[in-house]
Amino acid sequence: MKRTLMSIVLAGAMSVAATAAMAADKLALQLKWVTQAQFAGYYVAKDKGFYKEENLDVEIKPGGPDIAPVQVLAGGGADVVLDWMPSALASREKGVALVNIAQPFKTSGMMLTCRKDSGISSPADFKGKTLGVWFFGNEYPFLSWMSQLGIATDGSADGVKVLKQGFNVDPILQKQADCVSTMTYNEYWQIIDAGLSEDDLVVFKYEDQGVATLEDGIYVLEDKLKDPAFEDKMVRFVRASMKGWKYAEANPDEAADIVLENDASGAQTEKHQKRMMREIAKLTAGSNGALDEADFKRTVSTLLKGGSDPVITKEPEGAWTSAVTDKALK
Repeated sequence: MKRTLMSIVLAGAMSVAATAAMAADKLALQLKWVTQAQFAGYYVAKDKGFYKEENLDVEIKPGGPDIAPVQVLAGGGADVVLDWMPSALASREKGVALVNIAQPFKTSGMMLTCRKDSGISSPADFKGKTLGVWFFGNEYPFLSWMSQLGIATDGSADGVKVLKQGFNVDPILQKQADCVSTMTYNEYWQIIDAGLSEDDLVVFKYEDQGVATLEDGIYVLEDKLKDPAFEDKMVRFVRASMKGWKYAEANPDEAADIVLENDASGAQTEKHQKRMMREIAKLTAGSNGALDEADFKRTVSTLLKGGSDPVITKEPEGAWTSAVTDKALK
């Protein structure tokens, strides 16, 4: 009798545990790029059980050159994506109703890195030069910057020739371009590792040029937020993700190790990821996940100054909400 009762108790406990495990809400996050420390906060949140604590089962889907996060989201392949705000606002104006629900990155890491031997020492020297630019939604801040400088991007003598840059730094190493697009945490160090020294380079940070725009925000489709259950899931996701980001900031080497453990490609190196994580921590520092309206307005203002071909043509409405972070950060 005792054995039967014990069996019933154990079976009941196992059933409760199984039900609890099954009850975890599934959520797919589409990254903007491949597995690297740029996304450490999400990998840390998963590794440390922060998502599990919020009853979430999160699938982190790496990106790449052939993956457009916005298309993945619109096609139902993800619940939430990471994107740069210029790209997100451009997509919204074209009909894909993206909404920023959180902004872990406070500062821009985008730069234009030039060879000193090209004769470039200030933006005024760009004319007549070849500049490498990414066309992955990342070209928008560059085009706005050139427009504000009054520099054409058509390759004319008084303008610049735009080289559609691949996701490497070969053009500057092989002198195919005078400058290339780089991030403070990634491509800049690839140039250094390839043999050029910091003294060989001139760097223009978008932050310093007054044309910085918000990067790596968390976006969902507007219609989805009308569902209270979905909004609640996003609240829990943002709360756990920001916990992951703050842990990564405080423990950069451990965070980099966690990223490396999740790199199925095996392409990343410990040296590069640990250096990247330390640089990324500078960009997320000062953010609790809530979007600063002043930062949003600065980004919009930059994009609207796009001359004859602006990134967006009007002030966006409903492009961000504090509803999720207001609840997540209570």
